[in-house]
Amino acid sequence: VQLVESGGGLVQPGGSLRLSCAASGFTFSSFGMSWYRQVPGKERELVASITSVTGSTYYADSVQGRFTISRDNVKNMLYLQMNRLKPEDTAVYYCKRTGATAYWGQGTQVTVSS
Repeated sequence: VQLVESGGGLVQPGGSLRLSCAASGFTFSSFGMSWYRQVPGKERELVASITSVTGSTYYADSVQGRFTISRDNVKNMLYLQMNRLKPEDTAVYYCKRTGATAYWGQGTQVTVSS
């Protein structure tokens, strides 16, 4: 199993970024997927998740209405579209495969600052 995030970077408040997670080594369409984020000194927190079959989504209150999680089961890709970014969105963002054994990517840094 391999999960590789990309798309992070430095953006001004109010800007947008699109994170991607390339999945390999498993049947991507069979697993729910999630995005988490972590800042130094704090626990990793769930940002958004998407189910495998129906594509039902969940969002943390702090990102509801600003972030959109999506997946492409043909390309084995997970996405997180982040709009109206705030300084408090600054964190390392990770994608995660759910299931009996959880797998994590290496993370991608998102910094929101003027």
